[in-house]
Amino acid sequence: MGRGKIEIKRIENPTNRQVTYSKRRNGIFKKAQELTVLCDAKVSLIMFSNTGKFHEYISPATTTKKIFDQYQKTSGIDLWITHYERMQDHLRKLRDINNKLRRDIRQRMGEDLNEVGIDDLRSLEQKMTSALEIIRERKYHVIKTQTETYRKKVRNLEERHGDLMLEFEAKCDDPHYGLVDNEGDYESAIALANGASNLYAFRLHPPPPTIHHAAGFGSHGLHLA
Repeated sequence: MGRGKIEIKRIENPTNRQVTYSKRRNGIFKKAQELTVLCDAKVSLIMFSNTGKFHEYISPATTTKKIFDQYQKTSGIDLWITHYERMQDHLRKLRDINNKLRRDIRQRMGEDLNEVGIDDLRSLEQKMTSALEIIRERKYHVIKTQTETYRKKVRNLEERHGDLMLEFEAKCDDPHYGLVDNEGDYESAIALANGASNLYAFRLHPPPPTIHHAAGFGSHGLHLA
């Protein structure tokens, strides 16, 4: 039995479409190789699948550039000049856009207004008014955000200050810290660095009831308790 005739139309199933493409691509490349060997032909094939994959076959005796050069010579079409002209046209359009943007910037800064008509001036004024409203709205948003941030920082500092004050008052109530008052005398208590309960206190006593004082001491005698 011979093979049935296949209707030439787009294959809807993606998997079948890819399988068919791979088989027929290999068949075309095989035929191109046979033409190169049997007929001494210069063959160049460039193919792109629907997924964008690139496949190419070029006869071993030539290169893609040589094929293009021979095609231009035979057809009388310079592909590179056409491409260069398109690039030049695109460059001119970009320059025109750049010049227009620069002119708009100068006009919004109050420059280059001598040749501007009344309608263009009104349009420019409306654009600047709209831009000013957007800038002002953005400015107020930034100010509000910064204000809220600073308020949060102030609240955190106030809470930290309150915690430090409570901690300080608790240490002041502890007799092992700070100054202590013992029966009207002024004493200074210093806790040892290792947390021991032994304390050294310096007591300042009033002078004895006499007019003369010992040489080398002031009006008070310093005794180590």
